[in-house]
Amino acid sequence: MSTLRVTAEQLTIVEHPNADALELAQVGLYRAVVAKGAYRTGEFAVYIPEQAVLPDPLIAELGLTGRLAGGAANRVKAVRLRGELSQGIVCRPAALDGTDLERASAADEDFAERLGVTKWVPPVPVSMSGEVESAPDLLPWIDIENLKRHPDIFAAGDLVTVTEKLHGTACCLTYLAGTGVVHVSSKGLGSQHLALIEAPGNLYWRAVHGHGLPRIAADLAGRLGATRIGIYGEVYGSGVQDLGYGVDARREVPGYAAFDVCAEIGGRLTWLDPADLLPAGELPLVPRLHHGPFDLDLVLELAQGRETVSGHGAHIREGVVVRTADGAYSSVIGGRAIAKVVGDAYLTRKGGTEYE
Repeated sequence: MSTLRVTAEQLTIVEHPNADALELAQVGLYRAVVAKGAYRTGEFAVYIPEQAVLPDPLIAELGLTGRLAGGAANRVKAVRLRGELSQGIVCRPAALDGTDLERASAADEDFAERLGVTKWVPPVPVSMSGEVESAPDLLPWIDIENLKRHPDIFAAGDLVTVTEKLHGTACCLTYLAGTGVVHVSSKGLGSQHLALIEAPGNLYWRAVHGHGLPRIAADLAGRLGATRIGIYGEVYGSGVQDLGYGVDARREVPGYAAFDVCAEIGGRLTWLDPADLLPAGELPLVPRLHHGPFDLDLVLELAQGRETVSGHGAHIREGVVVRTADGAYSSVIGGRAIAKVVGDAYLTRKGGTEYE
C-alpha cells in the first residue's frame, strides 16, 4: 500500500467531455473533477488522495457532506462523475490561507496533520488476525507508490516486468538460515516488526503450509548463500476479499501467488523476481503480463480488464505492478523502482473490501 500524503501540486486543467460546468484537474496522471473556472493550468492547489479520511469541518467546508465513502461518509474514494473517473480531491482549504502553495510544492510539504487528514485503515477479520510476537529479524516491506502519482519513475524503454496485481492480503514469510526459524506476517503487522504465532485456523499460516513455503525458502537460502530469505506473496480467495479468483479460502487451501523474493547475502538485501528463481510449477506466481521495454500506454491498458488467475476471467482485474527487471533505484521515489496502477473498474466497484 502506498503512503498517504496531502501536498500542494501544480495543476493541468483539462476539459470535461460530458459536462459544461465541470473540468478535470490533473495531478501527475490522476484527474479530479472540479468546478469549471475554479482553477487554471499552472496554478497550485492541495491534492487529497484516495483512502484519505477527512475531518467533519473540512468535509463541510468543501461542500462534501454526505457525499464521501464509508459508514461515516468521510473517506475519499474514486468515483465517476458524468462519465469521467475522479481520483482524489483538489482544493484550497481555508486552514492554508496565506500559505505559499508553490513554495510548499517545491519543498514537498505534507499538510495531512495540519488539515486533520488521516489514512483509512480497514478492520481486520478474525481469520486474518491472531496472537503475535516480536520479530525484529523480519525482512522489510516496500510501500508501492502509484504510477499515476509518480509517472516519471520509469523512462520509456526501461526494461520492466509487469505483473497482475491480485486482490488478496499480502503475506511475508521470513526464513532465518542460521536457526531455521520461520516468521509469518501480514503487511500491517510486518511494518511493526510483529509476526503471527502459528495457529491452525490462521489464514496466513494455512497458506504458508498449504503451498510449502518453508521448504522453498530453505532451499533458496542454500542455493543463494543467504542468511535470510523473504518470500512475499498474495493470499486470496473467497473469505479473504470481495474478489475470490474461483478459490474458496474458507473451505480449502487459500490461493497464493508469490510476487517478490528478498535475500540477505553478505549483509546486503537484494530483491529478486521469483519467476527467475523457482522451477515452473514449484510455487504459484502472480501472472506476468509483460516483460520488455516500458511503455506507459501499455501499462495503463494492462491495468484494466479481467483477471487471469482463475483461467476464465471470473471477475475484474485489480490492476498491475511494474518494476525494473534489474531492481534499479529510482530517484523519483527515493527507493526501488516499483509502482502500481489500479484499474478503473476496480476503483469504482460497489461493496469492495480492502483488508490488509
